[in-house]
Amino acid sequence: MIMVTTESVAGYRVVKTLGLVKGNTIRARNIGHDIMAALRNIAGGEIVDYTKMVAEAREQSLDRMQADAVSLGANAVLTVRFTTNSMMQGAAELLAYGTAVVLEREGEK
Repeated sequence: MIMVTTESVAGYRVVKTLGLVKGNTIRARNIGHDIMAALRNIAGGEIVDYTKMVAEAREQSLDRMQADAVSLGANAVLTVRFTTNSMMQGAAELLAYGTAVVLEREGEK
């Protein structure tokens, strides 16, 4: 599956547009991680637990978006974007979305 942030892929042409696809996940912070993050905030530096949590959420939302695209018969998703939304204090949604398409190599029929 090709997933790109652009509207096209070099060497390919869009033969069918299947529509919007999306995948989301909602993650809540962990009290133990919050304590360590507060300490890290005082000392400065990367908050590794949060970095890991966001990376996992991003991958899960991409996986879900890809599954949505596959269910439509797509072999690519164009114009992939991410957005976040606060659901409640300590919990946030991460949403990946894009346009599911069928691509064909230039020159193929």
